[in-house]
Amino acid sequence: MIRTATPADIPVVHEMIRDLAEYEKALHEVRATPEHLREALFGEHPAAFAHIAETDTGEVAGFALWFLNFSTWRGVHGIYLEDLYVRPELRGGGHGKALLAELARICVERGYERLEWSVLNWNAPSIAFYESLGAGAQDEWTVYRLTDDALKRLGTGAGAGAGSGAEEGAGA
Repeated sequence: MIRTATPADIPVVHEMIRDLAEYEKALHEVRATPEHLREALFGEHPAAFAHIAETDTGEVAGFALWFLNFSTWRGVHGIYLEDLYVRPELRGGGHGKALLAELARICVERGYERLEWSVLNWNAPSIAFYESLGAGAQDEWTVYRLTDDALKRLGTGAGAGAGSGAEEGAGA
Protein backbone atom coordinates (compact mmCIF):
# COMPACT_ATOMS: atom_id res chain seq x y z
CA MET A 1 0.00 0.00 0.00
CA ILE A 2 2.88 2.42 0.78
CA ARG A 3 6.05 2.63 -1.30
CA THR A 4 8.91 5.03 -1.93
CA ALA A 5 8.26 7.34 -4.87
CA THR A 6 10.17 6.79 -8.11
CA PRO A 7 10.95 9.19 -10.96
CA ALA A 8 7.96 7.72 -12.82
CA ASP A 9 5.71 9.14 -10.07
CA ILE A 10 6.69 12.76 -10.75
CA PRO A 11 3.68 13.59 -12.99
CA VAL A 12 1.11 12.22 -10.53
CA VAL A 13 2.83 13.84 -7.53
CA HIS A 14 2.83 17.17 -9.38
CA GLU A 15 -0.85 16.74 -10.20
CA MET A 16 -1.69 15.99 -6.56
CA ILE A 17 0.35 18.99 -5.36
CA ARG A 18 -1.82 21.15 -7.58
CA ASP A 19 -4.97 19.41 -6.29
CA LEU A 20 -3.85 20.05 -2.70
CA ALA A 21 -3.13 23.71 -3.46
CA GLU A 22 -6.57 24.07 -5.01
CA TYR A 23 -8.17 22.52 -1.90
CA GLU A 24 -6.19 24.97 0.25
CA LYS A 25 -7.37 27.87 -1.94
CA ALA A 26 -3.81 28.63 -3.06
CA LEU A 27 -3.42 27.15 -6.55
CA HIS A 28 -2.17 30.55 -7.75
CA GLU A 29 0.88 30.11 -5.50
CA VAL A 30 2.11 26.86 -7.08
CA ARG A 31 5.29 27.44 -9.04
CA ALA A 32 6.76 23.95 -8.80
CA THR A 33 7.17 22.12 -12.07
CA PRO A 34 7.78 18.42 -12.65
CA GLU A 35 11.41 19.36 -13.33
CA HIS A 36 11.67 21.04 -9.89
CA LEU A 37 10.32 17.89 -8.27
CA ARG A 38 12.65 15.62 -10.24
CA GLU A 39 15.67 17.64 -9.08
CA ALA A 40 14.50 17.90 -5.45
CA LEU A 41 13.61 14.21 -5.12
CA PHE A 42 16.02 12.47 -7.47
CA GLY A 43 18.78 14.93 -8.37
CA GLU A 44 22.44 14.70 -7.44
CA HIS A 45 21.71 16.06 -3.95
CA PRO A 46 18.10 15.15 -3.05
CA ALA A 47 16.57 17.69 -0.67
CA ALA A 48 13.25 15.93 -0.18
CA PHE A 49 11.71 12.48 -0.17
CA ALA A 50 8.30 11.12 -1.08
CA HIS A 51 6.14 8.10 -0.43
CA ILE A 52 3.16 6.97 -2.45
CA ALA A 53 -0.03 5.33 -1.17
CA GLU A 54 -1.64 2.93 -3.61
CA THR A 55 -4.96 1.13 -3.63
CA ASP A 56 -5.18 -2.64 -3.92
CA THR A 57 -5.50 -2.18 -7.69
CA GLY A 58 -2.32 -0.09 -7.94
CA GLU A 59 -4.07 3.27 -8.31
CA VAL A 60 -2.18 6.15 -6.69
CA ALA A 61 -4.31 7.26 -3.75
CA GLY A 62 -2.03 9.90 -2.24
CA PHE A 63 1.44 10.96 -1.30
CA ALA A 64 3.61 12.31 1.49
CA LEU A 65 6.49 14.64 0.66
CA TRP A 66 8.99 15.28 3.44
CA PHE A 67 12.50 16.36 4.35
CA LEU A 68 14.82 16.13 7.33
CA ASN A 69 14.89 18.80 9.99
CA PHE A 70 17.08 18.98 13.08
CA SER A 71 16.32 19.66 16.73
CA THR A 72 19.09 21.53 18.50
CA TRP A 73 17.40 20.68 21.81
CA ARG A 74 17.26 16.94 21.18
CA GLY A 75 20.41 16.82 19.08
CA VAL A 76 18.94 14.58 16.37
CA HIS A 77 17.11 14.77 13.08
CA GLY A 78 13.39 14.61 12.64
CA ILE A 79 11.05 14.56 9.69
CA TYR A 80 9.14 17.60 8.51
CA LEU A 81 6.11 16.57 6.49
CA GLU A 82 5.64 19.23 3.84
CA ASP A 83 2.59 17.72 2.16
CA LEU A 84 0.22 14.87 2.91
CA TYR A 85 -2.53 14.39 0.38
CA VAL A 86 -5.08 11.69 -0.34
CA ARG A 87 -7.41 12.03 -3.30
CA PRO A 88 -10.88 13.04 -2.05
CA GLU A 89 -12.64 10.01 -3.53
CA LEU A 90 -10.21 7.68 -1.72
CA ARG A 91 -10.24 9.32 1.71
CA GLY A 92 -11.35 7.16 4.60
CA GLY A 93 -9.51 4.12 3.23
CA GLY A 94 -6.58 4.37 5.61
CA HIS A 95 -4.10 5.81 3.10
CA GLY A 96 -3.30 8.97 5.08
CA LYS A 97 -2.81 7.00 8.27
CA ALA A 98 -0.61 4.49 6.44
CA LEU A 99 1.56 7.30 5.02
CA LEU A 100 1.99 8.86 8.47
CA ALA A 101 2.69 5.43 9.99
CA GLU A 102 5.45 4.87 7.41
CA LEU A 103 7.07 8.20 8.31
CA ALA A 104 6.75 7.37 12.02
CA ARG A 105 8.37 4.00 11.31
CA ILE A 106 11.28 5.74 9.56
CA CYS A 107 11.67 8.05 12.57
CA VAL A 108 11.75 5.15 15.02
CA GLU A 109 14.09 3.06 12.85
CA ARG A 110 16.58 5.92 12.37
CA GLY A 111 16.40 7.37 15.87
CA TYR A 112 14.65 10.57 14.79
CA GLU A 113 12.64 12.07 17.63
CA ARG A 114 10.10 14.28 15.84
CA LEU A 115 7.57 14.05 13.05
CA GLU A 116 6.18 17.52 12.46
CA TRP A 117 3.91 19.29 9.99
CA SER A 118 1.65 22.31 9.66
CA VAL A 119 -2.07 22.39 9.04
CA LEU A 120 -4.28 25.31 8.09
CA ASN A 121 -6.36 26.52 11.03
CA TRP A 122 -9.60 26.18 9.05
CA ASN A 123 -8.94 22.58 7.98
CA ALA A 124 -11.11 20.93 10.67
CA PRO A 125 -11.25 17.47 9.02
CA SER A 126 -7.45 17.23 8.89
CA ILE A 127 -7.04 18.56 12.42
CA ALA A 128 -9.51 15.99 13.73
CA PHE A 129 -7.67 13.24 11.82
CA TYR A 130 -4.26 14.25 13.21
CA GLU A 131 -5.59 14.52 16.75
CA SER A 132 -7.16 11.06 16.43
CA LEU A 133 -3.62 9.73 15.89
CA GLY A 134 -2.35 11.43 19.04
CA ALA A 135 -0.70 14.43 17.36
CA GLY A 136 -0.76 17.65 19.34
CA ALA A 137 -0.91 21.23 18.10
CA GLN A 138 2.12 23.35 18.91
CA ASP A 139 0.07 26.48 19.41
CA GLU A 140 2.70 28.27 21.46
CA TRP A 141 4.71 28.74 18.25
CA THR A 142 3.88 31.02 15.33
CA VAL A 143 5.28 30.20 11.90
CA TYR A 144 7.03 33.06 10.11
CA ARG A 145 7.97 33.04 6.45
CA LEU A 146 10.02 35.23 4.13
CA THR A 147 9.20 34.90 0.42
CA ASP A 148 9.31 36.82 -2.81
CA ASP A 149 10.28 40.51 -2.50
CA ALA A 150 10.80 40.46 1.28
CA LEU A 151 13.19 37.53 0.93
CA LYS A 152 15.06 39.24 -1.91
CA ARG A 153 15.33 42.51 0.01
CA LEU A 154 16.76 40.82 3.09
CA GLY A 155 18.97 38.48 1.07
CA THR A 156 20.54 41.31 -0.89
CA GLY A 157 21.00 43.57 2.11
CA ALA A 158 18.35 46.03 0.99
CA GLY A 159 16.12 45.30 3.98
CA ALA A 160 18.76 44.91 6.67
CA GLY A 161 19.34 48.58 7.44
CA ALA A 162 19.62 50.05 10.91
CA GLY A 163 16.58 51.62 12.47
CA SER A 164 14.14 49.02 11.22
CA GLY A 165 12.64 48.81 14.69
CA ALA A 166 13.36 45.13 15.01
CA GLU A 167 15.82 43.77 17.53
CA GLU A 168 17.59 40.46 17.33
CA GLY A 169 15.84 38.21 19.76
CA ALA A 170 16.33 34.98 21.61
CA GLY A 171 15.03 31.95 19.77
CA ALA A 172 15.67 33.38 16.31
